[in-house]
Amino acid sequence: MAQALAGTPDTAAARSATTGKAPDLFELKSASLSLLSLVLKTADLAALEQSLVARLGETPDAFHHDPLLVDLSQLPLPGGDASAEGAAPAQAVSADAGTGDSEAVDAPPKVDANGQLSLDALSPAGAVSAEPQPIVQATVQVGPAADAARLDLAALLPLLRRHRLQPVGVVGANAAELSQAAELGLAEAPEAPAPVARAEPRVETVVQQVIKEVVVERQVEVPVMSEARTVFVDKPLRSGQQVYAKGADLVVLALVNHGAEVIADGNIHIYAPLRGKAIAGARGNTDARIFAQCLEAELIAIAGIYRTTENPLPDNVRGKAAMVRLDGEKLLMDPLPQ
Repeated sequence: MAQALAGTPDTAAARSATTGKAPDLFELKSASLSLLSLVLKTADLAALEQSLVARLGETPDAFHHDPLLVDLSQLPLPGGDASAEGAAPAQAVSADAGTGDSEAVDAPPKVDANGQLSLDALSPAGAVSAEPQPIVQATVQVGPAADAARLDLAALLPLLRRHRLQPVGVVGANAAELSQAAELGLAEAPEAPAPVARAEPRVETVVQQVIKEVVVERQVEVPVMSEARTVFVDKPLRSGQQVYAKGADLVVLALVNHGAEVIADGNIHIYAPLRGKAIAGARGNTDARIFAQCLEAELIAIAGIYRTTENPLPDNVRGKAAMVRLDGEKLLMDPLPQ
């Protein structure tokens, strides 16, 4: 019996011997993630720390080590704009430099009795020197190099992690910043694609011929078929769980607890209390909206514009049925009829 057990092949090895193929130990698949983006407008880390404390101080649990993309595209150049101060003004080159006064240069050449130019009569100022003349070199200062690092990424990362944010990549970085990011284990994220323009409804003109050859024209709007679909969730979402409806609307029929996250490229409909995070229009759809039967969210966002519980919800929507929409760069919340 012991010999039989010892000779029995084990799991993957047994399958390999049976099929004659090596077992697959891993797979590579494409994945799509929804990330927060921190658009930096200053390289002053002390000022940034104060701003983060002021904005997130009342809601320390707003983030749970969420992955973060650091956007450096709006940082100013190092040292500011190039200045002309301290640059030596350009000097005009004089024709009589070191060879005499200007009157000798301006004097006309002398001629002899036959009208020929007298070389002996040339003044010393007009003599041609065989000695090489010094070459004046001008140095132009154009300011700091545009490819220098604009901030210290190594100091920025622990600052963000103290606020429970986990940087995973950078965007809008120059060569020096990309090199520093690679040393810190940050990936280079691609630039965001340009928003896709909405398809306008096509209008067809229908011409009808009736008695007495009277032509009546009318416009008929032909609806554009939408490729959007809907994802349904009918179970409660606990803290730490995330649902993403890629290219679709999201309908949730159960509670979204604190720490849970629902994300959709389209609209979000929640027919239960919303206490976690809701992110609609994740790919830049500014027409996306959020509907909740009981709005108590710790974070709401549409097309990258977000609001946390740092700004308390208005009394007319807090804990009530409400709709959230985007007006420019401002989130508006409207109560829904009960």
